[in-house]
This record gives sequence, structure tokens and C-alpha cells, in this order.
Amino acid sequence: TARSRNDQVALDLRLTLREECKALEGAVCTLLEILCNKAETHAETIMPGYTHMQRAQPVTFGQHLMAYGMMLLRDRERLNQCAARMNVSPLGCCALAGTTYDTDRKMTAKALGMNGICQNSLDGVSDRDFCAELAGVLSILMMHLSRFSEEIILWCSWEFGFVSLSDAYSTGSSIMPQKKNPDIAELIRGKTGRVYGDLMGLLTTLKGLPLAYNKDLQEDKEAIFDAVDTAKACLGMMAPMVDTMQARPENMRRAAAGGFINATDCADYLVTKGMPFRSAYKVTGELVAHCIANGQTLESLRLEDYQAASPLFEENIFEAISLEACVQKRRSQGGTAPEQVRTQIAWVREKMKEW
Repeated sequence: TARSRNDQVALDLRLTLREECKALEGAVCTLLEILCNKAETHAETIMPGYTHMQRAQPVTFGQHLMAYGMMLLRDRERLNQCAARMNVSPLGCCALAGTTYDTDRKMTAKALGMNGICQNSLDGVSDRDFCAELAGVLSILMMHLSRFSEEIILWCSWEFGFVSLSDAYSTGSSIMPQKKNPDIAELIRGKTGRVYGDLMGLLTTLKGLPLAYNKDLQEDKEAIFDAVDTAKACLGMMAPMVDTMQARPENMRRAAAGGFINATDCADYLVTKGMPFRSAYKVTGELVAHCIANGQTLESLRLEDYQAASPLFEENIFEAISLEACVQKRRSQGGTAPEQVRTQIAWVREKMKEW
């Protein structure tokens, strides 16, 4: 029958992982749709945007969620591309050198729903690139889930109070009755390192292998199956956790109102009046320093205070630096304005229809 254990094992592994990729794609799509729905609900919910974990500029919660949506979109594309690359048949490569029997490898590949055949029999039985590639794709996916989990953990804290998780995805403390711990998010964050370990285990196993088959390749199964199972479990928990997560818009807005998060818009206002940005930056910095020294905010300053810093300021400065204006003005493609957030959601949903 022109079959060896070597090519059969390689084939079965490809067929199994091809189906696992489909399941993973479906799980990613489920989470992505949940993110789109929640982002649509919060397209106008204002929250602080951060750089260096310092309040930077106001953004919408919807845009923040869609940032993770874009990551998941790429994750799904990588899974799809990975599945396409692994979907070639090594059957008929036999032990390593091919066969003397008159077989039709393309016929068996077609019967198995594969896109073609491995073109070199030595490579066909010894190739485990597809395992390492899938583990790499899953490592990136898990990194995205971990980043999101980390933010959820922060947002749940009393220091932030931006969201509240369902009791189903939280636990209490054995001695502290006030505690509500975001355990599922923490576990997803923790299991990310496990998938990274699976990837490194695979690469380390493969790095010193001469052609063709070696018994070391038995070690690929435990690593890649663990990576797949872990990623599926994490996606399966992340989706309902996010779906039932409740936002607290009033806390988000309260946080956005502090930290002079509208200072850039104050500088931009002067630029619209003809002042070079560097000069506008300096003037605004002086105003912020004055506010800090006197326990004020940019909103609480009098028009006279602004005009003492620059005669270009007019009454409409207060409208220009309102949180709503700061968000609404950022209508550039991909920006945080609600209309742009809705455009992003629509774009992602169109992509999903193509799948």
C-alpha cells in the first residue's frame, strides 16, 4: 500500500491539527462578535487612554475594545493561513525515500481534502514546521488574550473601577469577605506562559534533528496538543467573561476628567489660531503647571487666566477642551470618534462575512 508509519503519523498529525485550526477559528470569531457588540454599545462611552500607564488622551471604550478586535482579526487570519500551509499530504513519502510501487499521491491527497502533496519525501516525513507555526500563532493569540486579561484585572480593581465581572468568573477570599478576585482573567494570563513553553519545547526538539525521521518527533504531540487545548480553553472562558462583563461609564468618565487629559486639545486650539505647535505646547504646559500649583483644572480656569498665557484664547476654549469635543474631533480613519468606532465595527463584521 506504499505506506509507512513515518508518513502516516505525519499525515494524521496534519489532519488533526487542520480540524483544530477550524475549531480555533470558530472560537476566535465568537469572541470577536462579542467584542463588536460590546463596542457598539459603548461607542460613545468616554474613558482615559493611556501611554506609559499615565493618562494621555480621552478615548472611547468602544475603540479600546475594537483594538482587541483587530488583534483577534489577525489571529483568525494567521490560523487560516497556517491551516492552508499544513494542508498538504505526506502520504506516499513512506519511510523517507518514496516508494517503488505505482501509487497516485495526488489522488489520495484529493480524497483527504488536501491542497496538494509534499514535494520532497525526506521533507514530508520530517517536517514539523506546521506544529511550530501553529504553536507560534497560538502564542500570539494567547499574548493578545493575556494583554486583555491584564487590563480587565486592572479595570476590576477599586483603583480603577471601570468594569465589573460576573460572579461566575470571579472568586472570593478565604478570609477577606470584601474580595472579588478576577480569577479567570488571571488564569488566562498565567496560561499564556504555558503556550510559550510549548512553542519553545517544539523549537528546541526540532533544532538539532538530522533528516529524516527521528524518535525525538514523538515529543511534538504533547507540546502542540497542549498548546491547542490551552488556547481553546482560554478562548472558551474569555468569550462569556467578556460578554457578561459590565462597564461602569461613570467611573470611566470620572477618571478621564482628571490628569489634564485634554491638554493636547488645548495646544491644538492654539495651533488652529496660527501658533506653531512647539509654542502651543509650551503655553499649555505652563497652564498645566499653574493648575497643579493652585489646585485647579483646565476647565476651572477663568478666561482671563487663559488670555494671560496667550491673547489667542477666546471663550470657545472651554468647549474645545470638553471631553466630548476631544473625542468627537478625532474623526481620522481609525480614530476614537464614535462615528469612526462604528466604522471599525462595520469593517470587522464585513471581514467576518467573507469567512
